[in-house]
Amino acid sequence: MTDRVELVTRSLSAETRPEFDARIEEQAAFLRDELTRGTLDTEGFAVGLELEVYAVDDGGSLVRIPQDVFATCNKELGLHNAELNTDPDPFTTDGIEAQADALRTQWARARDAARGAGCELVLDAMWTVPPAEGSHRYLADTEERDGVTVPTNMRPVSRYWGIDRDCVQRAGGEVAFDVPGATTSFPTILFESLATSIQPHVQIPSAEAFPRYYNTAIRTLGPVLALATNSPFLPGDLYDEDVDPERLLADTHHELRIDAFEQSVNQTDPPKVRVPDDIETVTDIVDHLVADPVISPFLSEWLDEGDNEEFADRFWELDHKRGTYWRWLRPVIGGDPVDGVSDERSLRIEYRPIPTQPSIRDIVGFQCLVGGLIHGLVVDDHPLADLDWEAAEACFYSAVECGLDADFAWVTAEGDRTDDPDRVFAEVFEYARRGLADLGVAESTVDTYLGPLETRWETGTTPSRWKIERVREGLDDGASLSEALARMQRDYVRLSTEHDTFAEWV
Repeated sequence: MTDRVELVTRSLSAETRPEFDARIEEQAAFLRDELTRGTLDTEGFAVGLELEVYAVDDGGSLVRIPQDVFATCNKELGLHNAELNTDPDPFTTDGIEAQADALRTQWARARDAARGAGCELVLDAMWTVPPAEGSHRYLADTEERDGVTVPTNMRPVSRYWGIDRDCVQRAGGEVAFDVPGATTSFPTILFESLATSIQPHVQIPSAEAFPRYYNTAIRTLGPVLALATNSPFLPGDLYDEDVDPERLLADTHHELRIDAFEQSVNQTDPPKVRVPDDIETVTDIVDHLVADPVISPFLSEWLDEGDNEEFADRFWELDHKRGTYWRWLRPVIGGDPVDGVSDERSLRIEYRPIPTQPSIRDIVGFQCLVGGLIHGLVVDDHPLADLDWEAAEACFYSAVECGLDADFAWVTAEGDRTDDPDRVFAEVFEYARRGLADLGVAESTVDTYLGPLETRWETGTTPSRWKIERVREGLDDGASLSEALARMQRDYVRLSTEHDTFAEWV
């Protein structure tokens, strides 16, 4: 295999881009034909999941994860990050329980391995207690390797380094980060790793029906995220010296993960991280991908490790480009076989804005909510897809900033436009339950996983609201902002290990 630094140099060289673009066009033509002929249709729906976590020491400070821990989980962008993945299962009662069992098993093994190595993995969306050297120094630290600057605390993966160097060069050497209470910049994009997330995947069995599912899913982004918000604070040492803590509590965004990701890598015109455009036909997903700006192109032979006989090998460069198609909802072509449902040829929606949740049950709950809601709306011919795209986008970013206090946008089952959150969430849960029932999911399973999310709405409490209130209590007790954040974080970690679901905290 070629040296990692050499791969970065190759990726950013002028000679690579023409060959990469030529392969993209050829592979896009192949996939358009496959989609048109229906070769990616499957026998049914399926679900899978990606889960990102981070590590802290026994005092709650961020730490790098020891190498031995990765025998139980996968590596991610930062040296403090890890990822757990489930193989896809049919979207049925047994499939949902299989997803939950797989996550619980992986989580227990990874957590035990981390504890054995002297750290703790945390189910959380943003770390707020800095590492020993301080947050800015940790995220900004770089080193030279054969003439290429690389982030010291980024996982040494050529793809990550290539993306980092490409984005930083486009930004003029420093990437700005500006959120309520904090204005700073970094010489790398590693501040993206402030946050962690979950990504439910929903396999859609019909290419013909895919646009309806995709466009409907776009219009669910705001309400779903509003229920999930979990990253209202940065590490205390990243805030401006003159920040007013009380003003910060009022102004902070409930989901700073969105800000961190968008501002770290949105260095192209048009920006790459955003709400996706609607599609009219299924081949539009290929056309939109082809038209997307190119970041750090790679060629397949640089990483050739096998016989290249799998379906995905026939569009390797296009799939590599999809890896930087950072829409908050994106299509995925190809995947792992699912018993009784599909082979490696499939078409699925990756739902990307949800932050990591406090428990495995909450995480599977959002997996069920996303899949059940999208299917329920489509199978009942609900008119939500008629909501204008601009309103859906505005609703999403309002949820980013305000959580459950967002300005919502919805079309009811009767075809009426509404911004009434009571009507919105009544239909969110009604149609999620309808969708799961249509898939044959047992009512007891639905109650297990949707019930705690319904409690969030009924009590008006999400993890982000809980965090804001705990920090306010700390400030009222005379703590500094950093002390209040650390106290909140310790309580969060303790409660997340003591309870089966966030709904039990409130």
